[in-house]
Amino acid sequence: MKHVNQSKALFRGAFILAVAALVTKILSAVYRIPFQNIVDDVGFYIYQQVYPFYGLAMVLATTGFPVVISKLYAEQKEKGDHEKIRVLLFVSFIILQLFGIICFLILYFGAGHIASWMNDEKLSILLRVVSIVFLLFPITSILRGYYQGKGDMIPTALSQVGEQLIRVFTILILAYVLTELGYSLYLVGGGAMFGSITGSMVSAIILFTFLWIRKEWGMIAPRKGMLLDYFPEAGMIVKKLTYQGLTICISGMLMIFIQMADALNLYSLLTENGYEKEMAKRIKGIFDRGQPLIQLGTIVAASMSLSLVPLITSARIQKDVSFLQDKIQLAVRIAVVIGVGASFGLWAIIEPANIMLFENNSGSAVLGMLSFVILLSSIITTLIAIMQGLGSLLFPAAAVLATLPLKYVLNHFLVPVFGTMGAAYATIITLFFACCLLYIKFKKMQPIELLSFHFLRTVLAAALTMVLLLKGFLAITNMITIPVEIQRIMAAIQALGGALSGGFVFLFIIIRGGVFKEKELTLFPFGSKLSLLLPKKNRS
Repeated sequence: MKHVNQSKALFRGAFILAVAALVTKILSAVYRIPFQNIVDDVGFYIYQQVYPFYGLAMVLATTGFPVVISKLYAEQKEKGDHEKIRVLLFVSFIILQLFGIICFLILYFGAGHIASWMNDEKLSILLRVVSIVFLLFPITSILRGYYQGKGDMIPTALSQVGEQLIRVFTILILAYVLTELGYSLYLVGGGAMFGSITGSMVSAIILFTFLWIRKEWGMIAPRKGMLLDYFPEAGMIVKKLTYQGLTICISGMLMIFIQMADALNLYSLLTENGYEKEMAKRIKGIFDRGQPLIQLGTIVAASMSLSLVPLITSARIQKDVSFLQDKIQLAVRIAVVIGVGASFGLWAIIEPANIMLFENNSGSAVLGMLSFVILLSSIITTLIAIMQGLGSLLFPAAAVLATLPLKYVLNHFLVPVFGTMGAAYATIITLFFACCLLYIKFKKMQPIELLSFHFLRTVLAAALTMVLLLKGFLAITNMITIPVEIQRIMAAIQALGGALSGGFVFLFIIIRGGVFKEKELTLFPFGSKLSLLLPKKNRS
């Protein structure tokens, strides 16, 4: 009975964290749309140039380090050694704070050099603002790891959602007010980056509030001379935190590295190849419209496939080979189905979607190419999560880390020839390379068939049917003559109507084609309703 209760608590905690992650990811993607509408494409370019540096700090604070700390905490808690728990938390804080200070110093004092590298020295003030976040992430990492180790996911979940809400609120309010007052777009961008500081502070306050209300500070506060008594244990903590924490963190930085490469050289490559500076900024800002679209497209696939990872880890520990392979195959099928549906669907309706969200259709062809990032990143994220569940940490991190130099170099070759479309090509090639690397390694770890011919045939048929339907729908609705002032409303009708009808047709063919069994559909939202689309012979 105790084991059953522990399992229930584990999956309840995992569910709470998954919901919190889903909410924060949605907020992180959605706020960029009104922000771009407020500051226009040049302002969006300014913000997106610096965002990857904030993204690095957020990954450090939410994944990797809290996970490792929670794991080490749970081990000591099981042994009943409360003194070693104090050592763990204190040593972890010292290491992360030193790491945070180093990152802060590099970014703050190197802001001018980094901005020059980007060929836009005015970005240095934004880089200095965001550098402060690296001083704040250690305390949130420690406290999240502490509560997760206790099996209490509520403080972590609330701190993540609270942080994102305050950050988004700060960004949109300051962007609107500073723009209305006529300030420079770089100052507006600095105000938007200030949201990263307010969000981090609120996150820390929420976590400290739980400590204060529950009177837990005395349980974790360091004792004088403690490190001398447990010096060997401190060395082991440093080793585990550094290796496991950094590898998990790097594995979660896939799209941040892609954005980082574009931030470092895309604008400078455009200016070097004949574009006037203001035009290059605008073009880069239009290219950056792809980020919220990609984020929104990958959220569902990543969330659903990642929810299966605790089951994969549990099956590996219990050596239940059949269950393990079944859940691995299911996770990959979910990622591919949702990735294909989102990528092809967005590509088909990209022009009205672009107008609906960003006011005009500028860069629609490039954004259409970037829509296929959703498929590749969904597969990569799922493979990484599965491999981590199987105990492989170093290889996924190395594969993700390799994307930064590869994308950077490909930009140099492709952008001068194809412009921002070249940057889109570079992104696709880079992600395809990472996907192949991970797949080859995974096949060595688990030599099983991931995708059957029947599965691939059904998914491709569903995608082709959906695209033909959407293109026909757009061709018919484009024949309607409408006044210019309601063009955006018409685009919204086309985009939303296309998304709903195309999504239904795609899902109908997928389910009728037997891609998922009835019991597998129960894992989906409204799974019982979706099972009604199955052929009668396949229903229980």
